[in-house]
Amino acid sequence: MTSAQICITVVIILYLCFVIFTGIMIGRRSKKSAEGFYLGGRGIGPLVTAMSAEASDMSSWLLMGLPGVAYLTGVADASWTAIGLALGTYLNFLLVAKRIRRYSVRLDAITIPAFISKRYQEKRPVIMCIASLIILIFFIPYVASGLAAIGKLFNSLFGWNYMVAVIIGAVVIISYTSVGGFSAVATMDLIQSIIMTCALVVITCFGIYQAGGLDVVVENAKALPGYLSFTQTYDAAAHAAKPYPFLNIASMMAWGLGYFGMPHILVRFMAIRDENELKLSRRIASVWVVISMTVAVCIGMIGYSVSKAGRIPVLEGSASETVIVQISNLLSSYGVFPAIVAGLILAGILAATMSTADSQLLAAASAFSENLLQDVFGIKLTQKQTMVVARLTVICIAIVAVFLAADPSSSVFKIVSFAWAGFGATFGPAVLFALFWKRSNRQGILAGLVVGGVMVFVWKFVIAKLGGMFAIYELLPAFLCACVAIVVVSLITPAPSKEVTDLYDTCNQ
Repeated sequence: MTSAQICITVVIILYLCFVIFTGIMIGRRSKKSAEGFYLGGRGIGPLVTAMSAEASDMSSWLLMGLPGVAYLTGVADASWTAIGLALGTYLNFLLVAKRIRRYSVRLDAITIPAFISKRYQEKRPVIMCIASLIILIFFIPYVASGLAAIGKLFNSLFGWNYMVAVIIGAVVIISYTSVGGFSAVATMDLIQSIIMTCALVVITCFGIYQAGGLDVVVENAKALPGYLSFTQTYDAAAHAAKPYPFLNIASMMAWGLGYFGMPHILVRFMAIRDENELKLSRRIASVWVVISMTVAVCIGMIGYSVSKAGRIPVLEGSASETVIVQISNLLSSYGVFPAIVAGLILAGILAATMSTADSQLLAAASAFSENLLQDVFGIKLTQKQTMVVARLTVICIAIVAVFLAADPSSSVFKIVSFAWAGFGATFGPAVLFALFWKRSNRQGILAGLVVGGVMVFVWKFVIAKLGGMFAIYELLPAFLCACVAIVVVSLITPAPSKEVTDLYDTCNQ
């Protein structure tokens, strides 16, 4: 290993040790109950709520996927996706956060499946069962994709064995998640979001310097047909502009719909200590997400100019996702201190991945131990037994995710995209109608969950292959189909009971 690689390795190891130590310390002070483990005792402040929600959302996609797309094709694809996500973030905080927090307290619900089930006061936990299975179906491979990203990062940087890196990542995440629960996860997400932000700032400044200045970056981008257009993209193979139709724009902006159905984000709203503090959280989250994604898109363009200047290799295909890694490696060649900074930047990528994986792991564990084991199968546990089962579930799900991550050639971002669509199209409509439509009933929500989940698979693997107007992101059509199913089935089946509608009125005063 070179001296630069040694410095980077030491920094990353110290960071991982810090994560474990901090998580365990927080866990020792956490409330020893299911609510404490899964919701932090509903005592999370507005800053942690905002940054934890965004850090658990962005994952390594922010530091790898978004800059990679901008590097290859220009601003259109990346920017429309970013705009959709920014709008989704704002609307989720504005429309959903306060109501779901109020409802969850009134219903004593600590998970999203429990909220939906108790909202309609179902006597047999059918919704609870299906909602929990949806979480397990989409979250376990989602966690696996995060572990795979960790494995690929260490393998490409240091030549480490891929599976060894995956296992190390899993052990670190398990250590603070299983001990500290939600409080540890939320606090670590705040710290990791700060590291991610610093990584974006340093890479931007250093990249501009290596490219030869901001003017050079702009001129290089202008020289590529369609690169700076919002209605065209750059086709590197033909060195020509390629049309970017409205259907593509709608497809990319549809990513924002996913926010309404992300269990690991929605529980942040349920965990805040005071619903009135959500207004501050909304402002913090919205500002951060706009700035961070704008900078990420700019890094893609800057990276192209750094390649053109000969400072890093020209990146093609999926290799474009390593643009920040390449610039970090260049930074590390300037001496010990720059190598330490490069290590912190790479720790930022690791932080982005871990901040998502830990939240997903906790959500998947709650779906199994709380909803399936106790609510659906009726297994009664004491408070102490509940905590033991919760921690064992975290460990077991992580082990399954490690096995699913065993293939290093799997596409991390395809899995993320599919899982995002799965949650957005199932829980998204269910949560929105539960919060905003008094006439919605149990049968309608059940239909929406099933139709949304099935349509994600059908559209992805059958209809989208027809091409043309059908080749759009599966989240959009599946979300719309789920909404139609909820409305139609609710209207053709009996209206909800007066007890259910009175509860709706009380929670929406």
